[in-house]
Amino acid sequence: MKLTADFHTHTPYSHGKNTVLENAKAAKKAGLQQIGITDHGFNHLLFGLKRKNLGDLRDECVEAEKLTGVKVLMGMESNLISLDGDTDMKPDDLQFFDIFLCGIHEVLKYKSFSDMFNIMMKNYAAYKLGKKPSQKVIDNTTRAYINLIKNNPVDILTHINYKCYCNLEEVAKCCADYGTYIEINTKKRHVSAEELNLMASVGAKFVIDSDAHSADRVGDTKIAEELLKEAEVPLESIENIDGRLPKFRFSEYKEKNL
Repeated sequence: MKLTADFHTHTPYSHGKNTVLENAKAAKKAGLQQIGITDHGFNHLLFGLKRKNLGDLRDECVEAEKLTGVKVLMGMESNLISLDGDTDMKPDDLQFFDIFLCGIHEVLKYKSFSDMFNIMMKNYAAYKLGKKPSQKVIDNTTRAYINLIKNNPVDILTHINYKCYCNLEEVAKCCADYGTYIEINTKKRHVSAEELNLMASVGAKFVIDSDAHSADRVGDTKIAEELLKEAEVPLESIENIDGRLPKFRFSEYKEKNL
């Protein structure tokens, strides 16, 4: 198994240590064809990307691609901020990006206190206590993910089920229906082999991403390789390995609507 592209990396524009160019050079060294520069979304209270910096970020992506020959996709790891599936990637922002990732994070400006309470606070309390959340909490998180996928052209769900627990089967079915990929994150274990099998069984497709916050982790696949040895997921369902590249829904959306 050889990674073709790493679509989830960070730079100092949010919470990363290395520049766009340094990440792109690391991607080239790892033999990757593409890299995503996907800093934390605007509503992240500690490390969020700033809209005023989008022009500079684009310039760095263009320059890094020119210098390395690696395709550099400017994206964002946006944040799910409501039970209705809203994100901090607003319609006017879409024109600036090449790729659209989204996940659930802790220190965010949510759409409302109710959204913060139901999505993050209840899940995080269960996580800290080492307990499974109530079925109502799981149902709420599942509803938020499904609304997100239905209402936004999200390419990749990042580190699903990390500190926020959902019905993976239902979310995976929705991803399969709408063409959103589920990330196998190699920065942290966020699903088990059995959960990965379950999502694959209902038709979900996957990408392996490093979630690198430093250039030395770009292209890292260690956790994914360990997980796949335990699971029974066909490698054909992973769309960014062995020369394959995903067909992203955001690109199609932009062609039709922007």
